Order: sequence, then structure tokens, then C-alpha cells
Amino acid sequence: MDGSNSKLFSFLEKTIMGPLGKLAQFKIVRAIMGAGMGAIPFTIVGSMFLVFNILPMTFPFLQGIFDSTFFKISELYMLANSTTMGILALYFCIGLGYEYTKIIAEEEELNMAPITGALLSMFAFFMSIPQLVIDNGSVVRLTEMEENIINGWAIGGDGVARLGTVGIFTGIIMAVITVQLYRLCVARHWVIRMPEQVPEGVSRAFTALIPAFLVAFVVLIIVGVLVAFNTDIFQLIAIPFGFVTQLTSSWIGVMVIYFLVHALWLVGIHGANIIFSLITPITLGNMALNAEGAHIPLAGEFNNAFVTVGGSGATLGFCFFLVYMAKSEQLKVLGKAALVPAIFNINEPLIFGVPLIYNPYLALPFFLAPMASASIAYFAIQLEIIRPVIALMPWPSPVGVGAFIGSGGDWKAAVCAVICVVVSFFIYLPFVRSYDKRLLKEEMANIEPAPQS
Repeated sequence: MDGSNSKLFSFLEKTIMGPLGKLAQFKIVRAIMGAGMGAIPFTIVGSMFLVFNILPMTFPFLQGIFDSTFFKISELYMLANSTTMGILALYFCIGLGYEYTKIIAEEEELNMAPITGALLSMFAFFMSIPQLVIDNGSVVRLTEMEENIINGWAIGGDGVARLGTVGIFTGIIMAVITVQLYRLCVARHWVIRMPEQVPEGVSRAFTALIPAFLVAFVVLIIVGVLVAFNTDIFQLIAIPFGFVTQLTSSWIGVMVIYFLVHALWLVGIHGANIIFSLITPITLGNMALNAEGAHIPLAGEFNNAFVTVGGSGATLGFCFFLVYMAKSEQLKVLGKAALVPAIFNINEPLIFGVPLIYNPYLALPFFLAPMASASIAYFAIQLEIIRPVIALMPWPSPVGVGAFIGSGGDWKAAVCAVICVVVSFFIYLPFVRSYDKRLLKEEMANIEPAPQS
């Protein structure tokens, strides 16, 4: 590696890997990652029922069949969607309370039960949901029939509106506050201790009693203060988190995201795990908005459906080059070993085998290919050429499949995904050809001449 390339990787390590690497080690960040992963199976299940319900939009010839059969019970089977996407904030809140408590208990060796942290978080979250106002000097629950707010509870199509994606960030904040209060009680021994002979379930209930009172008092004080200022926590956090959401949904924001993901990968850190775990609440929220009629590009599995097809770096076309066009034995063997995983968006064999990390010869296309793919898909959705992602598909879905089903059956979305792969291939082509020639030259130089007879 020459001096300029060495300086580049040193710069990336210092300015990006260092800060983001430290960020990824924070307990709260790891807990949010765990909560996001825990919510994914439910969102996939709920999304599949939504896709099934809108099939006649994609295939009009099915409309009559569905009207006379499935749509007669759609209110029944769509419960699977409304009780997943419709209460997504609750999944995040409970999952984060559990994961955060578990991490603190294990790493700080505190006697904290994850299930207690999860339930306390849900307790705090529900106290923050009802909308209150001050009327004639008294605190009363708001009722606005035009806004569908009844006795403080805003009602949407799937039930309590604030349990949906609009409440994800509030759920996260309430879980963090709650677990920290629980931690404080346990660390200061502000708990009721029961004799060892008492069953564990009973003992845990009494151990959680004082933390529950403390959580109640703190949350009620927070809610009361905000009511006095004619607002609540949902409205308060909508300003900063709304800005972040808009930023990540802009083209510049999307480019920054993919730059950070691949800058981390280049210096050996799993950039996708770090960055996309942090923005999962945003992408899931955007997906729910898309299902209601919005047209937001960065939603659901936009990443694996259109951008990093074949794995981080958008390497599916690159892998096919290794299998069918490479001349060096090293790349041929790696390509054959990595092809099947790459079809399912798994490319660690290429990342560490080629390698793509710390490789100055392939660093530029490793950045450019996913950024180009993201731009193509972003503007195709933004300009309403293709439908946005409205359903969550498993991330290993092969090229075209995730885009087709995720968009609710838009064949043009599948075509867009294939175009992204082709464009990525041509971005890699001159660089991988040059790298292949270099490796072939080295292999030829290492072949010992056959001994003369």
C-alpha cells in the first residue's frame, strides 16, 4: 500500500471508525440494536398480510375473486398487520427495556431482571400517551372529536395512534429513563429484599415495587411539567427527531448514510450493523407512512432490496465477474465459494477473502457502487416511477424478489433492482479487471519453471 492510500485509511480510522466504533459500544446503542432486531419478525409477518391485501392493486384480474372471498374476512386477517405495524412503538419500548436492562445487569453485575425492565418501560410509556390540558386551573384529559381524541387517547385506524410508528422515539426515551431509574434503585439498594425461601417470582415482584413507584413519580412529574407548558413529550421530541427523519430521507442524507456504512467496512468494522441498526426506527416509520400513501425512498428494506444487493458494497455483479471472467485462480476460487451466499445478500467471504477491507485497489468502487444504486432507487421512488417500500421482506431476499414484494408487487421495482445490480457491476468492472491482472501477474511470477530433463 503506497503512502497516499495509507494516509486515506488512517484518516478513515481516525475520523470515522474511532468515533462510530466507540458509539457502537455504548450500552444504549447496543440495546437499541437488539430491540430493532427483536421487532423485525413481527414487522415481516404484518407486512406479508398487507401485501396480500393489496394484491388486486397489482393484479387487477384478482379483484373480483378477492371481493367475493378474502376481502369478506380482511378485517380478521389484517389484525396481524394492525397489531404489528400498528403498535410498533410498543414492541420497541418493551424490547429496549428488556435488552438495556439485560446489558446493564450483565456488565455491571447488578441484580436486575430484564423482564422487570421491560414491564417498567411499558408502564412509563403508557403514562406518557394520554393527552392532557389545563382547563380552569385543573388538569383534564383532552377530548377532540374532530381529531379523534377521546378522553386523552388519540384513536387512529389501528387503535391508539401513539402506539404506532409516531411513538417509537417516545417509547425509546421512556425505556431509557425507566431502566436508568431501575438501575439507580438497585445500585443504591432501594429495593425490598425478601428471604431466600421466597419463590423467585414473588421476590422479583417486591424488588420491582420501589422502582415502579420511582418511575411513576418521575414520569408523572415530566408529564405534569410539559402539560403546564401546554405540550407533551410526543410534541416535544417531534421537532428534533422529525428533523433527523427528514434529513435521513433526503438524497444527501442517504448518500451520507452509505458513505459511513462503507467507510466503516473499509477499516474492518461491520458498518451496516452499526448504521442501519440506529436508523431502523426511522426506516420502519417511513415504511408505515408509505403504506398510508406517502412516497419516502428510505423505508423498510430499501437497502437490501435496491442498494447493497449481494451484500455491503453492492457486490453481486462483482461476484459474477469473479466466477465467470476472472483470470487469477485466487479470485476464481473466491467467486465460486461466495456466489451462493451473495445471491442472498451475504458477502463476508468477499469482504474478508478478496479482501475488500483495507484494499486500496477496490476502495473507490466499494464506495461508488452502493451510492450509485441508492441514487437510482431513491430518484425512481421520489419521482414516482416505482412504488416505495410498504412491506418488510427478509433481508436475504434475492435480487428483484425483495423489491417486488416489498413494494407491494410493483414489477418496475424489480426491474429497478436489476438495473442497480448492472450499474454496480460496470462501476466495479475496470477496477476489478485491473486488480485481477495484478493478482494473475503475481501468480505467474510465483510459478516455478518445470525442471528440464
